[in-house]
Amino acid sequence: MREDLLGAYLHGSAVLGGLRPRSDIDVIAVSARRTAVDEKRRLVELLLALSARGSVGPPPIELDVVVQSEIRPWRYPPAFDFHFSELWRKEFERGEREPWPTDTNRDLASVVTMALLGETALFGPPPEMFDPVPRRDYIDAILRDTATVDQYFDWDTRNVILTLPRIWSAVVTDQVYSKDSAAAWALPQLPEEHRPVLERALATYRGGPEEPWDDLLPQVRAYADFVVSEIERRDTVPKPD
Repeated sequence: MREDLLGAYLHGSAVLGGLRPRSDIDVIAVSARRTAVDEKRRLVELLLALSARGSVGPPPIELDVVVQSEIRPWRYPPAFDFHFSELWRKEFERGEREPWPTDTNRDLASVVTMALLGETALFGPPPEMFDPVPRRDYIDAILRDTATVDQYFDWDTRNVILTLPRIWSAVVTDQVYSKDSAAAWALPQLPEEHRPVLERALATYRGGPEEPWDDLLPQVRAYADFVVSEIERRDTVPKPD
């Protein structure tokens, strides 16, 4: 696969100015061809060893592999060849190599947008090999995270709290924010009763102690409901065909 690797690019907090002790390391790699089953096996073994979730140890890694001919010219939803994140760790540890239910990934609209903004190549030429992503595709992709609030609410509470301001700030300002800067944007927009929830999540994300959310769960739910309602109220971007 090495000779077919055309480029690898950072995105996410690492290029948006918000890299923190609990941030993921986000990478998108562009290949000239699809990876073979044995290549996926070796890649999974390497990533399971290098990536970790928790307050200690190495940072979590999120990796997307796309094929150049499938990503350019841009079409939505875009196809992908491989995706690794800690959310799929159990499936990968069971020996599954392609646990995802579909061969397209709408989240790549956000990934490519951030890679183009960040202009940070780990390997290969600048990320201009990607076409710019239309705003309506980018917004459609990030809005889908509002549908997973209930799915992740109980076990990934901090991430849910911090993801919602990124979506809210995007639909209101037409800017791409890191979790850190999106939270800073959202705090003065929030009613006072919702601010402690976001302040605690932000303090933890910035390296503070990881605290349980049991004492604030009703307030967290009220916070999430408020931000989702604001997102829905402000979302006026036309949907993709």
